[in-house]
Amino acid sequence: MRQKSIELTEQFITGVETACPMLTLASPRDADHRGSQVSFRFEHGNAAMQACIAAGVVGDFRAPDIMRFGFTPLFIDARDVTEAIDRIATVMREERWKDPAFQTRAAVT
Repeated sequence: MRQKSIELTEQFITGVETACPMLTLASPRDADHRGSQVSFRFEHGNAAMQACIAAGVVGDFRAPDIMRFGFTPLFIDARDVTEAIDRIATVMREERWKDPAFQTRAAVT
């Protein structure tokens, strides 16, 4: 399971960094220092996470600017990761996070 987790998170990091240069990796790049989650920094992380959730990619937000995505290798595969990358890229490219609907900070993401 750990090897599959590493493969999925590596795929996610590579894909998001390629498709979303406005996001900065906050998690350790070395898989030996990272669990089954990946975090990226973005100035408008809360609104962007809300837009990602609306697009079907569920993650959470950690103040001040962390967008965190978890990976469960028993339930997701490489196709799911590719789909998540595509959806996140659309949110970021189209700046969907600027929608007023995503500007209110909820108590929980």
